[in-house]
Amino acid sequence: PVHRPVQLGRSIVLTVSADRRFLYAGHLSGPGEAAVLAFAIDAASGHLAPLGVTRLVETTAYLSIDRSGRFLLSASYAGNSVSVHPIGVDGCIGAVSQIIDTQPKAHCIITDPSNRFALHTSLGADLIYQAHFDASSGRLTPNVPPATRARAKSGPRFLTFAPNASRVYAINELDGTVDVYPFDPAAGTLGVPLQTIQLLPERFAGQPWGGDIHFRPDAGFLYVSERTTSMITSFEVDQASGRLARIDAYPTVRQPRAFAIDPSGTHLVAVGQLSHTAALYLIDAASGELIGRGEYAVGKNPTWVEIIALR
Repeated sequence: PVHRPVQLGRSIVLTVSADRRFLYAGHLSGPGEAAVLAFAIDAASGHLAPLGVTRLVETTAYLSIDRSGRFLLSASYAGNSVSVHPIGVDGCIGAVSQIIDTQPKAHCIITDPSNRFALHTSLGADLIYQAHFDASSGRLTPNVPPATRARAKSGPRFLTFAPNASRVYAINELDGTVDVYPFDPAAGTLGVPLQTIQLLPERFAGQPWGGDIHFRPDAGFLYVSERTTSMITSFEVDQASGRLARIDAYPTVRQPRAFAIDPSGTHLVAVGQLSHTAALYLIDAASGELIGRGEYAVGKNPTWVEIIALR
């Protein structure tokens, strides 16, 4: 069944708990009224039931949940900070337990697969922060070194870990590139990038504008969106080295800020902020190629996608 949309006002980002029981939405109802809304997900129908609202000090550009499912991590682009909130057993979000000031334009925060470390970005200062994460308290403390510096004016935006935790892939908003970093899972730190790949076509004169980045669940293919060209680029991932080989670039919805891949790895859904549509693609499991399956009208200015498999 198709349910009517939940009316939120302005919702910017989403994240889903690993057990698929709860959805969290970063929300802005008016000036100075930032919050996270919690919903219970009906396992059979996908229907969303509101659980509660937790106020935020600043708007959030990114939400993630630590690997234990007990803490919500938030990055505030406008507030130049990252924060931690506890999550109750009922799925409700508690009051903020930690706020860390960062350099300008914090844009992403994630924990590593071991849940002992966290990485978060400052797009404005070209930094990727490195922190210890205490899974019992949710507290972040600086690692040594506390950050690694990306290329000047690259603008690290979003990060994603290889499933084996040996590498981190960063999409850079300002120069339209992807960096492949080695990751030391014992120390929780990044090394010098193994590879940098440009997303824009040769001789393209426009301003780069990197969007989103996701692995297919088997980690054999990586997909990245670029908003100026409105393209999604697919890459094959070398499992030994982690290096990327370009497969193809696919025209998609206008200004694809976000996309997601379903848990089975068979479909990709992208949303266009300027087309106000969602595009559905079939992913060829052997080649990684995207095969268009249709485009559908959605609400104005869509900014995020999450896909869950119902039980």
